[in-house]
Amino acid sequence: MRKIVVIDYDGGNLASAAQTARHVVTEKGLSAEVIITGNPETVLSADHIILPGQGAFAHCASGLQGGLREALVEATDRGTPFLGICVGMQLMAEWGLEHGRTAGLGWIKGEISRMDFALEAGLRLPHMGWNVLEFEPGAHHLTAGLEKGDHGYFVHSYALTGWDESDIVATADYGGSVPAIVARGNRCGTQFHVEKSQKTGLTIMANFLSWTP
Repeated sequence: MRKIVVIDYDGGNLASAAQTARHVVTEKGLSAEVIITGNPETVLSADHIILPGQGAFAHCASGLQGGLREALVEATDRGTPFLGICVGMQLMAEWGLEHGRTAGLGWIKGEISRMDFALEAGLRLPHMGWNVLEFEPGAHHLTAGLEKGDHGYFVHSYALTGWDESDIVATADYGGSVPAIVARGNRCGTQFHVEKSQKTGLTIMANFLSWTP
């Protein structure tokens, strides 16, 4: 039986992310169990890893202690598929600027900065609610089954800037281009909340759990 691990690091949204994964496991008849854990050894033995996140970058980064960060890096270095959600995706970047300059995991180029461009366009922060995902159908396994015009549910005031175009799978527009799905190798992430994005979110979760990069 495959082991799907949702990392518990005081990052929020654990139960809802795990529930979405369990729903997909049941719906697709997968031979897998979904475990919420902060145990590094369990992370190392996972077949798929999910890192949810809600709150400030600095706070979430500080939660990857007690060997969790090292286990996450080691497991994904070995090729274990990884999905970061919201701040979990942001932690894939080199740096975060929310509540001070904080090192990320450095898996993708760029830093997490406040979306001042949205304010300059007369929009409010946080960027909250449904927004259209812009992507090239068929370009990545994570978007299989999605159609142009599908929406994700966003709640954030900071976003990836200074990115490498090759890491970007999908964007959204909110006074400027906002990276919505990123991927490099076996590591991917969504800025929007998969667990709140209804059919779109379930499709992405199912794609992730069937992903063998």
